[in-house]
Amino acid sequence: MKHLLSLPPNLVSCFHKLTHTSKESYFCTSDPVGHRIGSGGGSTWLLEQCYEQEKKQYLNSNKKLEHTNAIDCRDFDLWLAEDQRILVHAGGESRRLPSYSTSGKILTPIPVFRWARGQKIGQDLLSLQLPLYHKIMAKAPKDVHTLIASGDVFIRTDEDLQKIPEADVICYGVWIDPSLAKNHGVFVSERHTPNQLDFMLQKPSIKRLAELAKTHLYMMDVGIWLLNDKAVKLLRKRSHDETGRIQSYDLYSQFGRTLGLHPELIDEELNQLKVAILPLPGGEFYHYGTSRELISSTLSVQNLVNDQTKIHHHKVKPHPAVFVQNTHIEISLDSENSELWIENSYIPNSWSISNRNIITGVPENSWQLSLNPETCIDIVPFGDKFYIARPYGFNDPLGQNFHYTKSFVKEGKDLFKSAIYPICKDIPTLGKVLQWMLNDENYPDGKQLYDKCRKLSSEEILNQANLIRLFEQRKTFQVETLPLMERNHDKSVFYNLNLDDVALTYAEYGITLPNRLSDGEDIMIQIHNQSLRARIIQYDNSKEKTYQKKLNDIVKKDLTTIPDKVNVKDKNFQNEENEAFRLLQQGLTASTYKELQQPVCNIYSDQIVWSRSPVRIDLAGGWTDTPPYCLMEGGDVVNIAIELNGQPPIQVYVKPSKEYHIILRSIDLGAMELIRTYDELHDFRKVGSPFSIPKTALALSGFAPDFCKKQYDSLEQQLKDFGCGLEITLLSAIPAGSGLGTSSVLSATVLAALSDFCNLGLDKTAICNKTLVLEQLLTTGGGWQDQFGGIIHGIKLLQTKSGFDQTPSIKWLPEYLFTDSEYQNCHLLYYTGITRTAKNILSEIVRNMFLNETEHLALLSEMKSHALNMYDTIQKNDFQSYGKMINKTWMQNKALDNGTNPKKVEAILQQIDDYCFGYKLPGAGGGGFIYMVAKDNEAAAIIKKTLISNPPNNKARFVDMKLSNNGLQTTRS
Repeated sequence: MKHLLSLPPNLVSCFHKLTHTSKESYFCTSDPVGHRIGSGGGSTWLLEQCYEQEKKQYLNSNKKLEHTNAIDCRDFDLWLAEDQRILVHAGGESRRLPSYSTSGKILTPIPVFRWARGQKIGQDLLSLQLPLYHKIMAKAPKDVHTLIASGDVFIRTDEDLQKIPEADVICYGVWIDPSLAKNHGVFVSERHTPNQLDFMLQKPSIKRLAELAKTHLYMMDVGIWLLNDKAVKLLRKRSHDETGRIQSYDLYSQFGRTLGLHPELIDEELNQLKVAILPLPGGEFYHYGTSRELISSTLSVQNLVNDQTKIHHHKVKPHPAVFVQNTHIEISLDSENSELWIENSYIPNSWSISNRNIITGVPENSWQLSLNPETCIDIVPFGDKFYIARPYGFNDPLGQNFHYTKSFVKEGKDLFKSAIYPICKDIPTLGKVLQWMLNDENYPDGKQLYDKCRKLSSEEILNQANLIRLFEQRKTFQVETLPLMERNHDKSVFYNLNLDDVALTYAEYGITLPNRLSDGEDIMIQIHNQSLRARIIQYDNSKEKTYQKKLNDIVKKDLTTIPDKVNVKDKNFQNEENEAFRLLQQGLTASTYKELQQPVCNIYSDQIVWSRSPVRIDLAGGWTDTPPYCLMEGGDVVNIAIELNGQPPIQVYVKPSKEYHIILRSIDLGAMELIRTYDELHDFRKVGSPFSIPKTALALSGFAPDFCKKQYDSLEQQLKDFGCGLEITLLSAIPAGSGLGTSSVLSATVLAALSDFCNLGLDKTAICNKTLVLEQLLTTGGGWQDQFGGIIHGIKLLQTKSGFDQTPSIKWLPEYLFTDSEYQNCHLLYYTGITRTAKNILSEIVRNMFLNETEHLALLSEMKSHALNMYDTIQKNDFQSYGKMINKTWMQNKALDNGTNPKKVEAILQQIDDYCFGYKLPGAGGGGFIYMVAKDNEAAAIIKKTLISNPPNNKARFVDMKLSNNGLQTTRS
């Protein structure tokens, strides 16, 4: 997918350097200088300029290939159809928002949301916009390759997008009050066909909207338009005059008004286009077009969540509409300071500010400066060392009410084009000139300096500002601010930032490593702290290795040019990371060390306790149950308990032994171990041990000093007090690495058998919670859905809230889609013969959770929503939608871990893809079983025939699966 940006001319040349984006993914240009071409003409221009560049690159690459005849040109229509493109119009003059006109509103820095995790400290409007546009394009019909959007808005939704219908033009809107709709474009539809455009209006009056409301519905245009290739070609045609020259043509007021059943403008070709309008589900629209909206929109976003349990810091601001970022500030703000925006600035204690002040770009200074209400300052770097002073009014962006502009106003001059802003040679001069410009004529020195300065207009500043210096100053303040935020993390959003991004900045700029936090700190904050330290050291070591390589190269060439720095740091990031995992384990196991057990023999000497369990298939929401994500956000999972080949595949037998020892046997592994001492029991963390699970379960059941109420000198003494030894036999009728939650279900089943044998009184919920602890003690990690999925019968939605208590609520679902004769045989389970250990996958994903990695957290949030949608779909008994949602689960799993679908697995899936509504590999993927939802019984038969006749290996096979209506069962002989 390519991003095409229309930017101010001065920004185009340095955009990639400033944003660290690739030229392969981001194409930038500006509208023709001095030639207004409108949003429609601008879209055409943007596409054509990108086409010409790629055409040139294509021709050059072909000419370099021997024996290849490079074609003279590439066809635009073919080029248009070969890739998806997002067009963002952000090339305006920003007359109403002077603070970010120089660098373009699209790069306006937006404060981190106080209720969000995983955001980057340097986020801007563009980075916040794009995720939604990417989601929309992922759902777009096949012939839709172009999305057009505006660069001065932030549009968001937490809800899933609806299916996008086939149409030539698809537009998104939001339901809105008439008082706001009158300032924007409006889609009008008849009440009985709400998704079909009747006609479009531009800035209609409230009276007109009131008249329409009797028979019509209307939505505000949010500026997100999808065009298929046919519509793009017609837009392109209208954007050229008879000579083929690009002309002014507006997408909204001209092209848009030709659309619909009863268009306002007649154009036979365009009137024939099929149009769909979609309400953006839960859509929110924030405009960043003016100084007032800069603050009001940011405030609205920050206040989306007021639940104090979801706000991740404890700072109480003097006024909610105060935003300070990338700033060194020495003055104290109080309740008198409201509607403030201070960014990329140095504010010494010699300043005084009031309210409705916007301050941007101010370098380090010692000025005596006082800002009146509604007075704003923007300082713009010019050349290598100069600065431009640009005061303006909160509601007066051209500054026509300032004393130094009054003569220009009287003469009727366009202040935007008037040379009124002084270029100051140094910071002291800049301060004196500002004093005079802001405070009438009380500063004669400032007046004299102002008169001597060369002046530029706002229009000239757009083209001549030194954006590299502007962004370097912002980064300098940001680097200074980060350690302060960390030290005051209880009053900042620091540990909710994307800590991988933070670590990169720390390493790149040599910021001192944050101190380890004390034990008294919140344990999740300690985990974040340790993970951040680990990642900083990791990046720092990587940087040092790069330096050492360069040094070695220099030494080989010339021994006289060795740099000063020659010692490579030797820091072990792994120790810091291990501490983060230890802290997580500590938090999850703490209560277990307080709830000690006292096992008591509860059976006759000739009895056997027999526990057996089904396994589970995760249908949606898997990974959201994994700590620490579920501890921070809660988890939502839909899964199903299944029996294999007519029986519960996990079975555990416990019987008394006359000898005072413990015997462990595994039928499937053909292994046996004898335990006589606590030391032998405590080695459950031994890698590769076939009995790690039962040893840990025995410890948690009280057969270890750490977990027993009564202390014994030896295991033998405890077993004598208990009355007998134990023989535990395990049977797992599933291959290892199956993806069906085998190890977790086995752990829970062992605990269930021991609970009954030792009179521990654990119910299914307590058993599953102890399984979570057991896996932490084994350092395998994992969440809670595997054990709850197998131990608890049927199909269910499991939900937890944030916090260390991860006991889920359970909502059962109807069985119709799995038991009805029409669908029962369409659920297929195929063992691939390929296995993959989940521990390494789990560690990597948990590591990203520790670091609040943006894309991972966003995907996990989508997975939670998807689980709720799956719940609704199963309730509706919609088999086809169910199958397609299984496929979406698979897509999400692959996006979270690119190792989920190795080539050998993909080769299997390609053979059956046409016959399935959906399929997935349960669990972490990479191998084990494939769960398939065949389109119908005939398709299921074809799938079986195909894979039976062409197995990938000699272990691959189909396994009969059946919904378990019992879950865990424990009985006695």
